[in-house]
Amino acid sequence: MTTNLLDFDIDGLTAWFAQLGEKPFRARQVLSWMHRFGVDDFGQMTDVAKSLRAKLTETAEIRGPVPVRDSMAADGTRKWLLDVGQGNAVETVFIPEAGRGTLCVSTQVGCALECAFCSTGRQGFNRNLSTAEIIGQLWHANRVLGAVKQPGVGDPRERVISNVVLMGMGEPLANYDNVVAALRLMLDDHAYGLSRRRVTVSTAGMVPAIDRLREDCPVALAVSLHAPTDALRDELVPLNKKYPLAELMAACRRYLENAPRDFITFEYVLLADVNDRDEDARALSKLVRDIPCKFNLIPFNPFPDSGFRKPSMERVRRFQAILMNADIVTTVRKTRGDEIDAACGQLAGQVRDRTKRRSVELHPEAIAQ
Repeated sequence: MTTNLLDFDIDGLTAWFAQLGEKPFRARQVLSWMHRFGVDDFGQMTDVAKSLRAKLTETAEIRGPVPVRDSMAADGTRKWLLDVGQGNAVETVFIPEAGRGTLCVSTQVGCALECAFCSTGRQGFNRNLSTAEIIGQLWHANRVLGAVKQPGVGDPRERVISNVVLMGMGEPLANYDNVVAALRLMLDDHAYGLSRRRVTVSTAGMVPAIDRLREDCPVALAVSLHAPTDALRDELVPLNKKYPLAELMAACRRYLENAPRDFITFEYVLLADVNDRDEDARALSKLVRDIPCKFNLIPFNPFPDSGFRKPSMERVRRFQAILMNADIVTTVRKTRGDEIDAACGQLAGQVRDRTKRRSVELHPEAIAQ
């Protein structure tokens, strides 16, 4: 059985090469060929010894995800449906904007958190993605978008993918070890060399894992908040019953001690007549008053049988104004790619086994292992 080298960050790859009797610099060479150059053929690694290339061809592989579908929206948003085996597929979205390009990456096949307004959560849960399947989404997108470095040529003048957000299918912090290994590759100068400020992990509020991330690999943090009170958040984000708002806000304050940005981003999906009232906005401003933060308001993106409605833009602007009057930076996310179901909350992929919905362990003692 061959080993997929996309599964390794630099520490893992160095240890694997040591088992072959190879020096650490060989791991750095191969890491660079895989990620900076997007190479999947050991024969193309021209500065690697021929004997080692032959050994790698026998024992290892560089296997990226297999695209099932490639969709392009009128606004340039692009979505890939990627096969992850056994009838399952995940979705990855590239969002081009003036001056930057953002890749939205999935971390699980489905999701077990059952947030009421999320299409992904309706699909059930199958399994965590491996490190290779997570970083493979960036690896694949770079190759398809022509963003890989050419051997013998300087780095591209402008990154096609400048930002990565772990906001696709799944709860990233429920797949902690594989996600952190993928994050380290995104940050590694021998791989993608992204700034910590340009890599964002989004979480529904897994408090023990937020604390671990603060110590292990602090990147930008986005928290899916969606409600100003425990009573409402219990309904919209069931994870809140385990980690209520007081605990979550305390974790956000702790995270800022090591965070690459001096603020937390709070994501807030606005649901008509559910969490979009003036009193909700005022309660939010009180909830976060001692946390440096910005709000990203997301008008609900409808999907079939969701049971929720999108608020009017007048209501969205009113909600934004109340937060801004409380001196909270507040933006309204522009809907991108909704005609190809690539907008926030619409990613669904293909999740075959719905019986494992509850198999993601949410208890702190499991996360700490």
